Amino acid sequence: MASIARETAAGETAAGETAVEETTVEGTTSIGGRWRDRKRYAWLLGLIVPTLPFLAFGLVEVTGLGIFWLYGPFLVFVIFPLLDLAVGMDASNPPDSVIKWLEQDRYYRWCIYLYIPIQYAGLMLACWLWSSGRLSVLDDIGLAFTMGMVSGIAINTAHELGHKRASTERWLSKIALAQSAYGHFFIEHNRGHHVRVATPNDPASSRLGESFYAFWPRTVSGSLRSAWELEGVRLDRMGKSHWSLGNDILNAWAMTIVLFGALIAVFGVVVLP
Repeated sequence: MASIARETAAGETAAGETAVEETTVEGTTSIGGRWRDRKRYAWLLGLIVPTLPFLAFGLVEVTGLGIFWLYGPFLVFVIFPLLDLAVGMDASNPPDSVIKWLEQDRYYRWCIYLYIPIQYAGLMLACWLWSSGRLSVLDDIGLAFTMGMVSGIAINTAHELGHKRASTERWLSKIALAQSAYGHFFIEHNRGHHVRVATPNDPASSRLGESFYAFWPRTVSGSLRSAWELEGVRLDRMGKSHWSLGNDILNAWAMTIVLFGALIAVFGVVVLP
C-alpha cells in the first residue's frame, strides 16, 4: 500500500487531528479527511523513565524488598524489550503534509520538556536517600544503576532538544546532559555525526562486524575528540579563545560542575559518583 496517495493543503483542527485532503497513510487513522495521531497520548509514556527513582522508592517502601532499587535496569533491559517483542514494529509515520502542523503543536514539545524537571526531582530524591544513611551499600549501588537509566536516557531528550533552532531549547539540551557530564554530545552529534554518519570518520557509527565492547570505548573517546575539534574550528572562525565560556563544551561541563557542587553543598560528598 502506498504511504501517501495524494496530498494537498493541510490545516489544524481539533487537538490531535489535522485536516488532510485525500491522504492515505498506512497504519494511521484518516477519517473524513482528518489525520489523527493515534499515539498522541502514548508519547506521555516516555515520562515513566525519569520517575524511576520514585517508582523504585515506592516499591521498596511497599514490599520491603531492597531488590527494587534495581527497578530501573530491570524496566529498561527486561520489561521494555519484552514489550517491544509483544507489540511489534510500528512503521507508520505522519504524512509530510501535516509535519509543519505537528511541529507547531506545543503538546509534543512539552512531552520532552517535562522530562527535565522530573529528571532533576528524581536526582534530588536519590541524593537525599544516599545522604540519609538509611540505605545499605547494595541499596546504594542499586539506586545508582536506576539513576544511570534516567541520566542515560536523558541523552535522548537532549538529542531532540539539540535539534531545535530556539536557543532556549538548546540550553535545555545542555541541562539534560549535565547530570551525565556528557555535554559535548550537544556539539558532536549535530555538527559531527550528522555530517559524517556511516563513514570511517564518524566515531558514532559502528564498523561492520564491530562488537559493542570494541565500539563503546571508541565512540566515547572519539566523540569527545571530535566535539573539541569541531568547537575549536567554530571559535577560530569567530576569533575567540578555545578556553572561554564561549566554548559550548566548556560551558556545558561548567553546568555539570555547578550541579554537583550544589549537590555536595546540600547533601555532602556521599552523592559523588
